[in-house]
Parts: sequence; C-alpha cells; structure tokens
Amino acid sequence: MLQRTFFTAVIMLATVSAGTAGTIINGTWSPSACGTEPVVPVIEQGSVDAYNKSVKAINAWQQKANAYNTCLINEANADNALIAKIANEEQSRLRMAIEKIKTDTDAAKLKLDRQ
Repeated sequence: MLQRTFFTAVIMLATVSAGTAGTIINGTWSPSACGTEPVVPVIEQGSVDAYNKSVKAINAWQQKANAYNTCLINEANADNALIAKIANEEQSRLRMAIEKIKTDTDAAKLKLDRQ
C-alpha cells in the first residue's frame, strides 16, 4: 500500500510540475527549462590561428556549460524538494489513516466488550 501511495505521489508530482521542472523519460531525468546542453568544442591544432580560434570557442563553451550546469542543478534541487514534500505529505496522510483505523478499532472493541 505504501508503494501505491508513493507511486500516486510521484504521478501527482509529474502532473504538477510538467512545465516547471525536469522530466523523466525511460528512467532518465533531464532538465526541461535549460535548453540543450552545449556541445564541447574540438581543439584544433593545425595552426596557431586555428588553435587560437579553438581557445575562443572553448571559453564561450565554458560560459554556456556553466549556465547550463547551474540551471540543471536548480531544476534537480527543485524536483527533489517537491518530491520530498509530496512524499512526506502522503506519508503523514497514511499515518493519520492508520492511527484513525486503530483508534476506531479500539473504540469498537471497547463498545463490544461493554455489551
């Protein structure tokens, strides 16, 4: 039953966060608002000029890669926080239901014992 509750929470999470957080496709998580990961440039060694152009491309790539990485981390942290929140809420709801049925069962047994 706990697995079913957790699965329901995960489905709710996916529905709530469809446009605002990462996505899971075939068991692989990826950010949804970070764009595409920048492609690593190739270091050209054919000439000094080609090498210098490669270094410029690498510097530009590093800035894009850092921005992408920051976005990825922020989305992952947001997803983790939301999953934990929903899971905790579901666990709390389930604990209350378990406690209620226990209390109701004890009350019913007490009532039957008095008859």
